[in-house]
Amino acid sequence: MALRRILHYPEPLLRQVSQPVTDVDDEIRELARDMAETMYAAPGVGLAAPQVGVLKRLIVLDCARQDEEAQLITAINPEILAGEGEINEEEGCLSVPGYYARVARRPQVRVRFLNLEGQRVEMDAEGLLAVAFQHEIDHLDGVLFVDHLSSLKKSLFKKKYKKILEQKQEEL
Repeated sequence: MALRRILHYPEPLLRQVSQPVTDVDDEIRELARDMAETMYAAPGVGLAAPQVGVLKRLIVLDCARQDEEAQLITAINPEILAGEGEINEEEGCLSVPGYYARVARRPQVRVRFLNLEGQRVEMDAEGLLAVAFQHEIDHLDGVLFVDHLSSLKKSLFKKKYKKILEQKQEEL
């Protein structure tokens, strides 16, 4: 296992659509292990393959609280089958460090994906896990959480994020 470098906005690769995984092989399992290790080290609750520079439809999630045992989900070729309701919760992203904003999402979703054994899984997710699935699947389609913001909020984001990047450069 190895930590992978997380790409940051405005990296162009983050805007590309990922390709379906055709074989759940050792290479995909190794990528999934690396992604989980990278997500935990960051720390975060989800990570999509494009965030580590791989345009494959693979995500890892773990929304367990710190006082709970890990509940890692590895989802290959994930898709949302249905969703209900709407919530506006604050989101952040490992690829957009230091910026948080409220985003409209479905609080309940039904998802389908392949696990690391290549078996089809369907499950219902709610709350943070539902939001995390939507956020990470967006990454597979080249969409960032800031793309869900209004025009005004996107403009404010770009100004604020420019300052965040400048501060990081000064720290180096």
